[in-house]
Amino acid sequence: MRLSVSGIDFGLWRACSFEIRTEAEAEAPFRTREKKKVEGASFSGKPVPCKPNKRVAVGAGVKFEKVLPSHFSDTAMVEEGEKVADAQPQSAEECLSHARELVPKALECAKSVKNFPGRWKTIISKLEKLPSRLSDLSSHPCFSKNALCREQLQAVASSLCDTIELANCCLGERYAGKLQMQSDLDALAAKLDLNLRDCGLLIKTGVLGEATLPISVAPAAESDEAPWNIRELLARLQIGHLQSKHRALDLLVDVMKEDEANVLSVMGRSNISALIQLLTATSTRIREKAVTVICSLAESGGCENLLVSEGVLPPLIRLVESGSSLGKEKATISLQRLSMSAETARSIVGHGGVRPLIDICKMGESVSQAAAAGALKNISAVPEVRQNLAEEGIIKVMVNLLDYGILLGSKEYAAECLQNLTASNENLRRAVVSGGIRSLLSYLDGPLPQESAVAALRNLVGSVSTEGLVALGLLPRLLHVLKAGSLGAQQAAASTICRICSSVEMKKMVGEAGCIPFLIKMLEAKTNSAREVAAQALCCLLSIPQNSREVKKDEKSVPYLVQLLDPSPQNTAKKYAVSCLGFLSSSKRCRKSMISYGAIGYLKKLSEMEIPGAKKLLEKLERGKLRSLFSRK
Repeated sequence: MRLSVSGIDFGLWRACSFEIRTEAEAEAPFRTREKKKVEGASFSGKPVPCKPNKRVAVGAGVKFEKVLPSHFSDTAMVEEGEKVADAQPQSAEECLSHARELVPKALECAKSVKNFPGRWKTIISKLEKLPSRLSDLSSHPCFSKNALCREQLQAVASSLCDTIELANCCLGERYAGKLQMQSDLDALAAKLDLNLRDCGLLIKTGVLGEATLPISVAPAAESDEAPWNIRELLARLQIGHLQSKHRALDLLVDVMKEDEANVLSVMGRSNISALIQLLTATSTRIREKAVTVICSLAESGGCENLLVSEGVLPPLIRLVESGSSLGKEKATISLQRLSMSAETARSIVGHGGVRPLIDICKMGESVSQAAAAGALKNISAVPEVRQNLAEEGIIKVMVNLLDYGILLGSKEYAAECLQNLTASNENLRRAVVSGGIRSLLSYLDGPLPQESAVAALRNLVGSVSTEGLVALGLLPRLLHVLKAGSLGAQQAAASTICRICSSVEMKKMVGEAGCIPFLIKMLEAKTNSAREVAAQALCCLLSIPQNSREVKKDEKSVPYLVQLLDPSPQNTAKKYAVSCLGFLSSSKRCRKSMISYGAIGYLKKLSEMEIPGAKKLLEKLERGKLRSLFSRK
């Protein structure tokens, strides 16, 4: 049946069984309407006002209730709950045909309205853009193969039906209230704007280039299909209503648990931008899921630059400030990973991210606290921002973490942060000495002393008197590190010994503390840097007879030192080895040992290289060798 009212053909408003449910379009819903089942279309001779509990269209004294065609039942892009009952999904071509027929009707209705002229002018301008967008969509070679096209056309038709309905409500001046109608018109404009944007995005994202399956049946186990289903899933993060994006986000979280590599392989700039926009959604659950995905992307190591360039830092910092527990945790972990780049670390400081991270260190849960400490450690590696960190109170916070950190990782990051802060700034060194040197020393009492804490102490010893260091118990801690620490920690301890041994008294105390045997053992370490610093420390200590006698007693000392005479450029310990052997050459037994292990051959080459002390030691050994030959005769 067709009915023409005021020149408008309503033949497509067909009689059928359907349900009307609330539409929350573009996050600004129309009036709440109760679910209502309608059979056919009813007509009367009087205008009927728009009531909050059902939709009607009024024109020239004729009333009819809105009846949607049965082929608009596949509502994956419409808010959850907006489903047409007892209908079968139709093809994209049929959806397109229906949408094209509705456009001129909607335009005619809209142009006939006299009240709310400003709002209707905006709506008309958007309606006039629809035909070209529909043409762009339909001209794509894969138009009929992609579920997103059909869903998008359904959303467009829904907006056009809303336009006709609201236009007729305005024509009959039968609406619940002026403010309510203004709100409905604003929501309609937003909905049309979303339709236009989404039609354009369908082309731009490239998702139409693949004939994808509906996301509800995406075969994750089939590797050939998985990337294409993932591409469609990523497109759904950009297209449609917030609720449909929410559903896509749910699926994306699940897919990344099973197949993160495939997701990363098809992730593009527009997908990342869409995810970042969801970080500011009003729904806490959506924010949590979005930041969970972004955290995975940040940790993957392949998307950091894209994330930062698309503006991920400000929303992440806001989540650290005021997000839920899960949101704070994932946002903090993301910032920790992203702050490994010096440029990004500067940006975090510029966006005000230091204070929220410090607050997490003070009161956060264990995982968040460790991640925040890690992020601040990364930021502190950038010299020009260290003063900013100090002004925010970071030193006290890191010292407290050393004492009371929940996880061991928190303490390690705190020690590394203090190491960075004290690397070059004397003012910061004094600040740490006054409030944190005891905490650093206590931290070294653990079963596996960490390099960062020893390195931080090494930075501080120049700011503390010798008597103060001894009183604080530094020497027993250094011995413990040389015994039980990692090679890096041992290396830092040996370097600290070099710095504190400026006086005879301190050299004597270091020897008496029992450090020398462990320094000798370090001479055969696997790394050149460790061997070098061990030889340097022994060189400092051997200048007093007491320590020299201690080294001479160790049978391995001379062989290890002779090995370090290797003239190769990679061996940076040779100059210290020459000095150490020079101190030991006063012993006849040591000289014999040097000769027997081939020191003369090495020293000849080192003399040619003009290594300090090499020529003198060579002459001494050669004289001794000559005397030995004469004595045999």
